[in-house]
Amino acid sequence: MEYEKLFTSGRIGQLRLKNRIVMPAMGTSLATSTGEASDEIIKYYEERAKGGCGLIITEITRIDNETGVGTPNQLCAIEGKHVPRLERLARAVHRHDTKIFLQLHHPGRQSHSRLIDGRQIAAPSPITCKTIGEEPREMTTEEVEGLVKKFVIGAKIAQTAGIDGVELHGAHGYLIGQFMSPLTNRRTDKYGGSFNNRMRFVTEIILGIKHICGPKFPISVRIDGDEFVEGGITHEEAIKMARYLESIGVDAINVSSGTYESAVTIIEPISYKEGWKKHLAQGIKDNVKIPVIACNAIKTPEFAEKLLEEGNCDFVAVGRGQLADPQWGKKAMEGREKEIRPCIACLHCIEQLMNGKAVECAVNPRLGYEVEYTDYKKDGNGRTVVVIGGGPAGMEAARVLAEREYKVVLFEKKENLGGSVYLGSKPPCKERLQNLVDNMEYQIRQLGVDIRLGTAPTIEDIKALNPYSVFVAMGGNSIVPELPGVHGENVVLATDVLDKEMDVKNKKILVVGSGMTGLETAEYLAEKGNEVTVVEMVKEIGPGVHGSVLYDITTRLKKYGVEMIPRRQLVGIDKERAYVLNTFNNEKIAMEADYVVLSLGVGSVANSQFVQELEENFNNIRILGDASRPGKISNATQTGFDLAYTLE
Repeated sequence: MEYEKLFTSGRIGQLRLKNRIVMPAMGTSLATSTGEASDEIIKYYEERAKGGCGLIITEITRIDNETGVGTPNQLCAIEGKHVPRLERLARAVHRHDTKIFLQLHHPGRQSHSRLIDGRQIAAPSPITCKTIGEEPREMTTEEVEGLVKKFVIGAKIAQTAGIDGVELHGAHGYLIGQFMSPLTNRRTDKYGGSFNNRMRFVTEIILGIKHICGPKFPISVRIDGDEFVEGGITHEEAIKMARYLESIGVDAINVSSGTYESAVTIIEPISYKEGWKKHLAQGIKDNVKIPVIACNAIKTPEFAEKLLEEGNCDFVAVGRGQLADPQWGKKAMEGREKEIRPCIACLHCIEQLMNGKAVECAVNPRLGYEVEYTDYKKDGNGRTVVVIGGGPAGMEAARVLAEREYKVVLFEKKENLGGSVYLGSKPPCKERLQNLVDNMEYQIRQLGVDIRLGTAPTIEDIKALNPYSVFVAMGGNSIVPELPGVHGENVVLATDVLDKEMDVKNKKILVVGSGMTGLETAEYLAEKGNEVTVVEMVKEIGPGVHGSVLYDITTRLKKYGVEMIPRRQLVGIDKERAYVLNTFNNEKIAMEADYVVLSLGVGSVANSQFVQELEENFNNIRILGDASRPGKISNATQTGFDLAYTLE
């Protein structure tokens, strides 16, 4: 398919961009501890440039060490020492005819004192962010004036390093946005009160950059089309802000949404559809003449093209799509859409950052490791490798092994590939997971992998292939505790509910276990009209589930009337009820249930009899995914990739 609009050149100010694909700012924590552009972050951005992106906007870049720390390993533009490595970054991106902006940032109240050596966080006004839970102090007028200068210095450092422009981060509830929002700016000095006063901080930054860097140095401002919090910036207010910013010489508006207090509207979980907030960009596009960059939860080139055709925006922001596949643009341009590894909106990337780690992607194991994992060694020489299991771990291993020119034979006992990901695509709002299965299957078929569905190989079957290595990716076994009645006909596994697409209605169903599989199974059953209750033995529902994902699914479960009860441990079952123990006071409780669904996690099969037989008969065994250590999709793809990449 041709994408005429997507691959038409465009301009921001006087800067020409080769196409309409923008990689918006996303945190990585790949910079050095001193804020310089590391080899890892340079390679990370260069791969996206090489992969067809027109404009890259870097991660949040620090301009102040006193109160402005966003993440520990964060790009900085504070002093001259940051110039040389930023210059290397600019040259790496420019080699591929891609342009790059530095996004200048200060978190304001959306930070933690632990990031700034225990000092109190600072903001326009002493209003606590509910998500952070730390009360900020109000910045003095002199301090605000000093920060204006620091933003300008950051822009000059970027320009000196050969960076093509800057973006001011005024969205997502960060400092610039805090000054602009009536919710977070209650100041009585020149920086607060009226609309013009609330815009004064960003105005002085923009005019300062224009003065120091010259009028031709491009400036984009990222704003919220709606903060989605009561008392915050509304869409009407955002339009007014965009028109004002245009009037003072801004070259582009980048439209996003949300603050930490409405987090799911910043980085959407899987239930949010492509383009769910496109009205925000449209409202601003209709009211300004400068280019509009828009974040619209874009996953596919087809949808990006549609937005451009509709006149919704001038440039499409493809963020997580380019984390999942750095060649997103190149593959679209060459008509290889089926090869694009899709983002599944699982939020593993942001979860890693929130946990103080570097960015990772559940479907792209190379993300952040581009320096270590370069080109595949083509040293398979046609030797046979057997892969047992066609889930994400097995398919990723098969892909990499085939790239390395091994002859791969993949066995899958079921009639379809995908394993746990295939099952995960069955609950409501999870259909996108099937896109990942389809992509992985397409890739390995294109590479000539011999796929044998409906086949569980015996030791003799494998011996007949005389394999150089055997990769065991059979998945794990559902945990079933030995309790009274647990093997009754009214007790089923969550995986069996999804696999066999259990079709029951108007039943009382108790789901035991509130991990993601349990919660998704509860939604699947509730949607069919059943009365569903979820119990969890620990003190909180959704242990280990990322906050935004948990909020998203529990909000939907509540709409279905699903009751979720923590501190309830299953101790027995009979034909009409289940018995649970209140782990707080040891009270035994009977709960009526037509069916009891077990979702208590997965145990590895690494020590199973079959694996032991494999180890006795073959020398080169690799155990990966849930077969080795039960985990998420990210664990499966990482182990599949790593073990296949390093096979010698």
